[in-house]
Amino acid sequence: MKNGIILAIASAFTFSIMNVLVKAASETIPVTEIVFFRSLIGTLLVLILMRKYQVAFSKKGIPMLFLRGALGSAYLLAYFYTIAHIPLGDASILAHMSPFFALIFSIVFLKESVSKQVFLWMPLFLVGAVFLLDPSSFDSYTVYALVGVLSAMLAAGAATSIRYLSRTHHKFEIVFYFLATGTVVSIPLMWEGFVNPSWTGWIYLISIGIVSLIGQFVLTSAFTHENVMVVEVVRYIGIFFNVMWGFLFWGEVISLGSLFGGACIIAGSIALSRRKKERTETKVA
Repeated sequence: MKNGIILAIASAFTFSIMNVLVKAASETIPVTEIVFFRSLIGTLLVLILMRKYQVAFSKKGIPMLFLRGALGSAYLLAYFYTIAHIPLGDASILAHMSPFFALIFSIVFLKESVSKQVFLWMPLFLVGAVFLLDPSSFDSYTVYALVGVLSAMLAAGAATSIRYLSRTHHKFEIVFYFLATGTVVSIPLMWEGFVNPSWTGWIYLISIGIVSLIGQFVLTSAFTHENVMVVEVVRYIGIFFNVMWGFLFWGEVISLGSLFGGACIIAGSIALSRRKKERTETKVA
């Protein structure tokens, strides 16, 4: 097995551990507080890395950097909120709808050309979302699942901004704005409902900050060893990890509707990735 694929699997596993820690912490600590400490710890660590590798802050493109930070912060809040309220497997599947929104954003904002055949796969995402959201139930689950869809949309927006910024900015600086903005934004949101964490809570919070950064670094390494599209497809194994943890720790059993919806979303994402890879190879040739 290639190193890039091994690293992609390792990153999916690492992020699934982060999800477990977030869900466990959310039982006693508000989501906004989890986002604050996750962002604060990450900000300090990235600052250390920027100083070590002598990465200076840019004087241009500041508004876009703040936009990336705002989108990333909103994504964290929405995703962690979803994890806290619905099964890990369902939350993971909904988060993997981001390629659907990323495709739309790349067309609208980056003016990228897309083959007409790509649009044939779009209904798969919509069908998958309907089965996961289960709008016929009109219960609290549907509301939480809608927040999960919102997290996928925000993740796609953040990814689009990263793609734009990566042309002129160092990755450490982009990550810094994401985490620093998350720290600032979450302060007023958690202020009134702040809960003093127990010793176990502090372990969860510190672990979330460290594990999430490890996952990011492992994922970055995977991209340096393997094609981006291959890495993204392999990372879908993360859904299996999340379903497994949900069953082991919380007795969560994924429904048949979620399984079918997840299969539609995964199939659509893999199809989009393959089409994108083919277009990239054609351009290089």
